[in-house]
Amino acid sequence: MPIKKAAAKAMRQAKKRTLRNKMVKDSIAYVRRSIRKALEAKKVSEAVELSKKAIKEIDKAIQNKVMKKNTGSRIKSRLMKALNKAQKK
Repeated sequence: MPIKKAAAKAMRQAKKRTLRNKMVKDSIAYVRRSIRKALEAKKVSEAVELSKKAIKEIDKAIQNKVMKKNTGSRIKSRLMKALNKAQKK
């Protein structure tokens, strides 16, 4: 346990931030799973709508430094690649 007051506060803040970051990442993971399921079920239009939501959430996560820029770009790239492949079929 921290001895200094500042260290205790830093620990409280870290706990809050960790929880908030986990919620954001879980939300992104849920949308990604939903898109994957929609694509497997050949529901391309539903997947396109969900992808817009996913991209928005990923961009917000990058902006708030929950996720690194390259990580977000990689996820978005793979997502769009899968969508484009499904739309061609």
